[in-house]
Amino acid sequence: MAYGKRIYNKASQKFTDYPVTEPAELLNFLMNTIAGISRTRAKELLSQRMVYVNKRITTQFNEPLKPGMLVQVCHHRLIHELKSRWVKLVYEDPYIIVVEKANGILTNSAPGNRTHTVKDILDEYVQRQNKSFSVHTVHRLDRETSGLLLFAKRRDIQQTLIDQWHDIVTDRRYIAVCEGTMERDADTVRSFLKDNRMFVSYSSPEEEGGKEAITHYHTLKRKNDYSLVELKLDTGRKNQIRVHMQDIGHPVAGDYKYSAQTDPLGRICLHAFRLAFYHPVTHELLKFETPYPQEFTALLK
Repeated sequence: MAYGKRIYNKASQKFTDYPVTEPAELLNFLMNTIAGISRTRAKELLSQRMVYVNKRITTQFNEPLKPGMLVQVCHHRLIHELKSRWVKLVYEDPYIIVVEKANGILTNSAPGNRTHTVKDILDEYVQRQNKSFSVHTVHRLDRETSGLLLFAKRRDIQQTLIDQWHDIVTDRRYIAVCEGTMERDADTVRSFLKDNRMFVSYSSPEEEGGKEAITHYHTLKRKNDYSLVELKLDTGRKNQIRVHMQDIGHPVAGDYKYSAQTDPLGRICLHAFRLAFYHPVTHELLKFETPYPQEFTALLK
């Protein structure tokens, strides 16, 4: 394949640019584009987070590329790396950070809870660059839910994202393993969510002080008395997906709080795999996606 490329002066530039002119998967693109590169070295570039696709770090070897995209290869590994079993850096600029959170860790601490959190890890990371820095929480994932999270690096950016969340965010999607065989291929669940005295969320058909919650779902696969379900949120209420899957009789596997009967993976089988939003400063549309967790799909083989 013939791909165009432009190589900047290494003394003054940080990246080599490789415009995409034909459809390809990322690993094959690197091997066909970079002269003399081996398959092993191409995989190293990906694992060492030195490859960017449309300005975001990409580690997925089979990421599909389309004409018009830009692949960039960093000349040197980042000096300040984020190394954590709990948090993987996906994107960073002077204003925001996007990470992939593992299950089993809180997004940020609750009052009276001193457990190590994603925010703590990111604060330590940015303070290695500047001791006065810290990150600011924009939205949250439950402790046992994994997936993509957005943080702000300045308070005014945080406030902009929170105040304009519904205008800025264009797509939030989750993948879940739900118990039982879903009756419908696709549907929408609507209700008003409230908290009881134990702070457990529940649905109400009428407003009565609750907050409207809208969840769209699409069943991808049914097998072994489980269903693999993709979910898209129109609203982002506390425990929204977990409550709505309970409401339709197919709770998220491992979610005993919301009526699950099984725990096949020792966790709640819910992962935030897609996040798309307009950058609060540049207004560029940014799209991030992680692969479905392999253990989720393995349950339905």
